[in-house]
Amino acid sequence: MRIGPIYRKDKLNRTVTLRSAETEDAEALLRYIKITAGETPFLIREPDEVTLTLEQEQAFIRNKLESPGELLLIAEINGEHIGNCSVGSMGIYRRYAHRCDIAVALYRKYCNAGIGGLMLEAALETAAEMGYEQAELEVVSSNRQAISLYRRFGFQKYGTFPGNMKYADGTYEDADWMMLELKKKDCK
Repeated sequence: MRIGPIYRKDKLNRTVTLRSAETEDAEALLRYIKITAGETPFLIREPDEVTLTLEQEQAFIRNKLESPGELLLIAEINGEHIGNCSVGSMGIYRRYAHRCDIAVALYRKYCNAGIGGLMLEAALETAAEMGYEQAELEVVSSNRQAISLYRRFGFQKYGTFPGNMKYADGTYEDADWMMLELKKKDCK
């Protein structure tokens, strides 16, 4: 799905542009994935596990643009890619068609400026327009800043995955499963 551009102000009064990723963004997105994977322990992969080719990333972006239930949203300041947020279906089966997965990440230097909230708000609005009834996400249990953001938007914790991630040093990290109802469901 394609949206944007949407213009919002962050906490530092900078204009943040939110728009769908285009295939021309593939190189910047690959660089972003590698850098953010090394900046934080809260993402699912290590920098050396980012092995996608430019062509594979372009195909991934095309798929997001062509799929009515998928969104890859980019945030920019002054034309510089600073983060992204995605909405994705939970599966191909009709029984899961009401559920979507949400993911948000930023370069570290852009954290704490309200940009994650701007992206999440746009993603949730779009998810509801796509017909999703609930948004779900996993978040590392010690990522208090992200959990606080999700709670502000109404997400609630419904469970914990013990030992969800194992780091190179042998330590483990739990993850919380959180969900937000986008619209009321009729129980049958």
